[in-house]
Amino acid sequence: TRDPREGGLTDLLFDLDETLYPRESGLMGAINERIGLYMLERMGMEPDLVRRLRPEYFRKYGTTMRGLAIHHNLDCDDYLAFVHDVPVEDYIKLDPELDAALARIPWRLSIFTNASEAHARRVLAALGVSRHFGHIFDVAAVDYQGKPAVSAYLKVLAVLSARPAECVMADDSVSNLAPAKDLGLVTVLVDDRQRGPVSGADILVAKAAQVADMVADMQAGTRK
Repeated sequence: TRDPREGGLTDLLFDLDETLYPRESGLMGAINERIGLYMLERMGMEPDLVRRLRPEYFRKYGTTMRGLAIHHNLDCDDYLAFVHDVPVEDYIKLDPELDAALARIPWRLSIFTNASEAHARRVLAALGVSRHFGHIFDVAAVDYQGKPAVSAYLKVLAVLSARPAECVMADDSVSNLAPAKDLGLVTVLVDDRQRGPVSGADILVAKAAQVADMVADMQAGTRK
C-alpha cells in the first residue's frame, strides 16, 4: 500500500453530497424522496417495485439512476433535473470553516459527484466555497457511468492529465473509495461515525474541513 505521505501529490477530488456538508442536514433525504417520486410518477412504477428496485440497483450499480438507465431506458437528464429540484439553501448554509480550510490546500481541487453539475453549483454556492474548485466532474461528464464504475475515475484522471499516484480522493462512501484505492489514489473517508481503520480508506476524517489538516500532515511528512 502506498504511503499517503509520499510526495508528488497535485490533485484533490472531493465528493459533494454528505461529504462537503454533514448528512444530518437532511438534503440527501429530500433528494431520496424525489428519486422515489420520480419512479412512481414519471415512470409509472408500483410502490412495491420501487421499494425493491432501489436497494437492488444501488447495490449492483452504485446508484439507482444507473440501474434505471440500463434496465428502463431512463432519460438521465430529466431524472437529474427532477430529483435535484429541492431548495438547497433550506438545508445547508455558508460554511466559513470549510471555506478557510479549502483555501489552505495547495493542490488543485475538483468536485467528483454522481449528481448533476447544476446541483453541484447550487451546493457549492450555498456553502460559499465555489471559488476553490477548478473542475466539476458530474455524472454527465463521465458518460453517466458514475462512481463506483472504474471508467468514471479514469475519465476524470484523463481530463486532469493526472496519474492516480498524484491524486487524493475524499468521499463519504467506502464503496466509492475502493476503486480509487485500487487504482492507486490516496483515499480519505469523510465520516463522523467511523472510529477505526476502514478497508478502502487510507485516512479517516470526521468532516471535510479536516482534510486541510490532513494535507498539512502529509506535507510535513514529505519534509521529514
